[in-house]
Amino acid sequence: MSALPEIPPDHPDLHLVEGSAPSLLWYLTEPTRAVVDIGQFAATRSLLRAAPSGDGHAVLVLPGLGATDGSTGMLRKFLTGLGYDVHGWGLGRNIGPSVEVVRGMRDLLRELAVGGKVSVVGWSLGGIFARELAREYPGMVRQVITLGSPYAMTDMRQTRVNPVYQLLARFYVSGADRPPPEHTRPPFPVPSTSLYSKSDGIVAWQACISTPGARWENVAVASSHLGYGYNASVLWVIADRLAQRPNRWRPFTPPPGMAGMFPAS
Repeated sequence: MSALPEIPPDHPDLHLVEGSAPSLLWYLTEPTRAVVDIGQFAATRSLLRAAPSGDGHAVLVLPGLGATDGSTGMLRKFLTGLGYDVHGWGLGRNIGPSVEVVRGMRDLLRELAVGGKVSVVGWSLGGIFARELAREYPGMVRQVITLGSPYAMTDMRQTRVNPVYQLLARFYVSGADRPPPEHTRPPFPVPSTSLYSKSDGIVAWQACISTPGARWENVAVASSHLGYGYNASVLWVIADRLAQRPNRWRPFTPPPGMAGMFPAS
C-alpha cells in the first residue's frame, strides 16, 4: 500500500493521486456502451448540423492504441462536413511510439503546417502523441484536443491496456514509452481541451485531466472509452473548440438546451 496523505475530493491536484484502473463493470460493458454511443450519434444528427462551421484550417486526427484511421472515420467525416481540412495519420495500426510512428507523425505535422498551424485531435494514446507533438513543435500546433487520453497517468495500473502496452514496448523509441510525469513538466505551450468520462472503462478518468489554466481546460462527457469518436456531446465539444479564432481562446460552455448532455465535472 502507498503511504499517500489524504486529499480532499475537491483538491485541484486529485489527478496526481495514485489510482487504479476503472471498475470491472465499466470495462466489461465497454462494447455495449460504445454501440449506444454510435446509436446516439445517429439519433442526434439533426442537432449536430447546428455545430459551428470551420474556417478550413488543417486538423490532424490520431487514433488510440491498437486502432487505425478506420476508428476515426466518422469523426473525420463529421469535421470535414464542417469545413475543415481533415487528415488521418496514415500510419496503419497504432502499436505505440515505435520509430516509424514517431518519425511519421513528425513528418506529417511538418507537412500540414506549411499551410498554417494545425489543430491535433487525439483519441486515448493518440492524445498523448498529440500533446508530445505540441510540446516539440508549439509553433506548428494551433490547439490540442484529447479524448480519454491518460497523459497525466502516474501509475500504469490506471489503464486496462497496460499488459498490451508492455508487450509492445520492445518496439518503442527509447524513453518515448513513458513521457515525464505531467505535473513535473513546463506549462503546456498551446491551448488544450481534455475530454474525459467518469464511465470510461479503459483508463482512469483522473489520469485524463490536468489543473485548468489560462488556456487549458477539462470537459466531462458521458461516454464509453470506445465511443468517444461517435458520442454526440464529444463531437459538439470538438466542433466548438475548433471553431474558435486564433488567440481568442475561451473555456467551453454548453449551448442553451444542451447543458443536460454534459455531466458535472
